[in-house]
Amino acid sequence: MIQLTDIHSLSEFQRNAKAHLRQMKRSGRPKVLTVNGKAEIVVQDAKSYQKLLDALDRIEAIEGIKRGLESMKQGKGRPANEVLERIRKKYEIPSA
Repeated sequence: MIQLTDIHSLSEFQRNAKAHLRQMKRSGRPKVLTVNGKAEIVVQDAKSYQKLLDALDRIEAIEGIKRGLESMKQGKGRPANEVLERIRKKYEIPSA
């Protein structure tokens, strides 16, 4: 788990924004910004954020596959060829 330990006040971040941005880009680690002493915002560089989104997409895909496999084990699914045939008929797609 990522530890959010790089904590700064929003006003200090604003005063030294360029230095903070360089450091985030170099380290790839996010910063927590506080307002009135309470954590309010997490900022990170675009490359690190994209990596986070990509990892989330992979996790969601894996979870979807696991749910599908479990559904098939429980007899709740249908064979792909049956589903594809129904779609072909519904949309009047000729057989290949």
